[in-house]
Amino acid sequence: MSQTQGSATAHTGPEWVDHVIWWRVYPLGFVGAFPEPDAGPATPDEHRLLRLIPWLDHVIELGASGIALGPIFASSTHGYDTIDHFSVDPRLGTDEDFATLVGEARARGLRIQLDGVFNHVGREHPLVAQDSEVLKRTSDGGLVAFEGHDALVELDPAQPETRRLVADVMRHWLDRGADAWRLDAAYRLPTDFWAAVLPEVRRTHPDAWFEAEVIHGEYTAFVSEGTVDSVTQYELWKAIWSSIDEGNFWELAWALGRHNEMLSSFVPTTFIGNHDVTRIASAITDARHHPHAIVLLATLGGTPTVYAGDEWGFRGVKEERAGGDDIIRPEFPIDGPASVSVVDPGIEPLYQELLGLRRRHPWLHRATTAEPRDLSNEHLEIDVVSEGERLTVALNLGDDTFPLAEGSVLAADPATRETPGQLAAHGWAIVC
Repeated sequence: MSQTQGSATAHTGPEWVDHVIWWRVYPLGFVGAFPEPDAGPATPDEHRLLRLIPWLDHVIELGASGIALGPIFASSTHGYDTIDHFSVDPRLGTDEDFATLVGEARARGLRIQLDGVFNHVGREHPLVAQDSEVLKRTSDGGLVAFEGHDALVELDPAQPETRRLVADVMRHWLDRGADAWRLDAAYRLPTDFWAAVLPEVRRTHPDAWFEAEVIHGEYTAFVSEGTVDSVTQYELWKAIWSSIDEGNFWELAWALGRHNEMLSSFVPTTFIGNHDVTRIASAITDARHHPHAIVLLATLGGTPTVYAGDEWGFRGVKEERAGGDDIIRPEFPIDGPASVSVVDPGIEPLYQELLGLRRRHPWLHRATTAEPRDLSNEHLEIDVVSEGERLTVALNLGDDTFPLAEGSVLAADPATRETPGQLAAHGWAIVC
């Protein structure tokens, strides 16, 4: 729960979050309901949302402990143009299908996060037809399009009715088994909106967890003022892939300093892939360095998220155009993970090894990084520390070898394991 310490507010979240690792899914794409043009309502023999159930055991085997679902509410196209916040999208199935999915997840000990699209609705939402007062207005009384997208109409955060609507939607789905919310484009609503809504939801659901999507700006201020529990750590995501791809660990070291500042007051949500960005295996052009990003996801402080498909090395480059997200939101096999076309067979075992390591070291959730032991463009050796615990992470992007810190090697690339005391060229290691 959120706790006040002096004049600052430390957002700790519910205790269960200390151990959660999310597996993120974009349901409409995953089950083939979008962008398929003729994907109408799920027929009685389809119930497309239930296609997620064969994947739940995979989530456990991977080392994750929760499923973060993209939008599932009734919508016109891609899920973010909501037309009914209180119903499952007919292309996915029914409310009963959601209840079945929750039950199957609960039986495996998995948590559920939902994607809350609360700053806009689709043009086909009844609120638009009603010309409701909860809709935001231009100076001449027209409706405000969300970030220039005419199909999306902004809600007015200043209206008490808007706040009641959002709180009611959150409670509705928390009552039905959800544990957490991702607040889509949370940065588009003022922090006083969230500061009014979230405490009201916590009043009836004190164990709920709220992750705000905030791309730019001061994350710590947003958490403190908005009373959210976490933000999506886009600063760190960018530093991870670009520092590795461009051979510039100075960028990562700077971002880790910023990350440490955040961890002093809240725990960010960390990721190296999601439904809005280029796949990590495409962002890092040298395949030898793809594991380095996974190492950082597994060892740095934060609440980690794995985007479905990254564990098999899926490729996909996001494009800034209509339909530019489709390649990173593909359909998955209807009969489960055994039918996946694996791109890189070495990646899934690596995820399993490193996420297993993280679960054995739960203190990593709040861990910070010390000043680097060694830092150059292509070599980084750094301690990850918390409450007297320490792991040393060593990464090498170059052709030279380097001495490793003393200690037991908990995980490493094959070449480093074969040369005791040395970090191999283009290698990585985690030392205790």
